[in-house]
Amino acid sequence: MREACQLVVEAHQLVGGMVAPGVTTAELDRAVEDLFERHGAQPLFKGVPGTVPFPAVTCISVNEQVVHGIPGPYELQEGDIVSVDTGCRLNGWCGDGAWTYPVGKIDEVKSRLREAGQTALRTAIHGMGTRKKWSQVARMIERGVNREGFSVVEDFVGHGIGKEMHEDPEVPNYDSDDFDERDFPIRPGLVLAIEPMVNAGTGEIRILDDHWTVVTADGAPSVHFEHTVAMTREGPVILTEGLGQ
Repeated sequence: MREACQLVVEAHQLVGGMVAPGVTTAELDRAVEDLFERHGAQPLFKGVPGTVPFPAVTCISVNEQVVHGIPGPYELQEGDIVSVDTGCRLNGWCGDGAWTYPVGKIDEVKSRLREAGQTALRTAIHGMGTRKKWSQVARMIERGVNREGFSVVEDFVGHGIGKEMHEDPEVPNYDSDDFDERDFPIRPGLVLAIEPMVNAGTGEIRILDDHWTVVTADGAPSVHFEHTVAMTREGPVILTEGLGQ
């Protein structure tokens, strides 16, 4: 899995170097697709079934778009934030990772939001090494986000990952009354794609007419950060280490 995850990191390093005003989201997607092809890796997102199959190897979501944005002709603008999510299968094993990048200089709210999203992810990974059940970690994530005046998206969650991109268990980033029914222990051998999505306003979302792009209900900006993390006897290991740097 480490090899697949490091190719995802390479994809993000490629994207991070390209993000600039005037670059289209389709150009970012094409660069990642070419990278995966050169390495003989299978893109995990392209063709995912839905009302219409997902058409790209990356989900690229700008500003108020939360997740599952479809790359296209949109040109990035100074002050945007752009969330890029991608994954691949290499030699039978999967890797998955997302990061929200600033386009030039961004405003204070977006800057604070990015920091809150990254802190939520760091909190989750630290919690894997210090807590016994995921519900305890999820509670830490949500409380930290709320202290910053932001909201966690509840409609989409992280997931187990291995030979398939989406495996059990579901990995929420929030506390809930019914958590006992789907809580799980944190123990060696567990590999999770942890991906808090944090909105500047309400945590509510809606889906656009393209059947994929998720946006905030109030039009406020959103960020998305994701690492693939393995739990070992020595503690959590970030398989996508280096992503976003």
